[in-house]
Amino acid sequence: MRISKLTTHVVGTAWRTLTYVQVHTDEGLTGVGEARMLNHTDALLGYLAEAERNHIAGSDPFDIEDLVHRMKYRDYGRAGEVVMSGIACVETACWDIVGKALGQPVWRLMGGKVRDRIMAYANGWYRVDRTPDAFHDAARAVVERGYRALKVDPFGAGRFELDHAETMRSVSLVEAVRDAVGPAAEVFIEMHGRFSPATAIRLAGLLEPYDPGWIEEPCPPENHKALAKVAAHTRLPIATGERIHDRIEFRELFELQAADIIQPDTAACGGIAETRKLAATAETHYVLVAPHNVGGPVQTAANLHLGACTPNFKIQEHFNDFADVEIKKIAPGVPDVVDGYFALPTAPGLGVELDLDALAEFSAERAGLDLFAEDWHLRGAGR
Repeated sequence: MRISKLTTHVVGTAWRTLTYVQVHTDEGLTGVGEARMLNHTDALLGYLAEAERNHIAGSDPFDIEDLVHRMKYRDYGRAGEVVMSGIACVETACWDIVGKALGQPVWRLMGGKVRDRIMAYANGWYRVDRTPDAFHDAARAVVERGYRALKVDPFGAGRFELDHAETMRSVSLVEAVRDAVGPAAEVFIEMHGRFSPATAIRLAGLLEPYDPGWIEEPCPPENHKALAKVAAHTRLPIATGERIHDRIEFRELFELQAADIIQPDTAACGGIAETRKLAATAETHYVLVAPHNVGGPVQTAANLHLGACTPNFKIQEHFNDFADVEIKKIAPGVPDVVDGYFALPTAPGLGVELDLDALAEFSAERAGLDLFAEDWHLRGAGR
């Protein structure tokens, strides 16, 4: 079996722009991968066109290690987010092909399951006014749907620091969320790399009474020592990693003991097996894994296969019950979240198939995002 060609499909929604990649073979099997390249979709498409000529066409889809290694290193330049996202799309699609060829779900090919279901947490649910009442009602709807965990960024357009009024407003939103969901649900606090270490430490202290399960990316991701400073001055768990795109670049993070949970994005960190390797390294440092996932159904499926076979897997992020819900019809087959958990996929490969007719209903217009703009969180909320 050989890879004969790639086809790409861009889907634009109010919340995000998703790129779907089909890897076709000369024996008729097709695999699918997905990436969300934030504001860089055209760069991804350009890279994939070159990589198809230079590395992918003619390759055996079973030789995933060799293909990933060639794509990552044989161009000589360092592989950044665009390259690692391109690798991830193709790598994931190859696992889909291998699973289909062997009649097995991907998680069976990666060591088998270590759990029977995967806990989910909700994101994309707080596209409402930044008031305690609005956040309370929105959070309440999440737990009424059966979720036992959710994540929120309450900080508006915050950047490096917050004035007193914005600080108190943000804390009041978290207080409202905790009141809405009760003491048993997990509440994760997203900081989007907004703050200086001093501001992050101060905010962590103010948020401590609401018992967040973690504070996420409290500082910009480039400086691990700054993150270590925050970790040393708070009792709250630290999560980070969605903007680290190579498992090798996590080394310093582990050495500094700067994070308790890592959040690699399988669609930007080289794919399923690359992320599984990272998870194994994290396990040697007693660090948990909670993959970042702003993707649609294909990336969600890939993460479920990863979660099924990874002992230190904590929880899976999920947008698709709250933001761009219609995106699920593009690739049906992902189990629904029931009582806060995904069931394991059981169909061969990833367990999803790209529906080109459903995909054609979406615009290819790119969805922009600026997390430091006022009311960024309202996109796609009919405002």
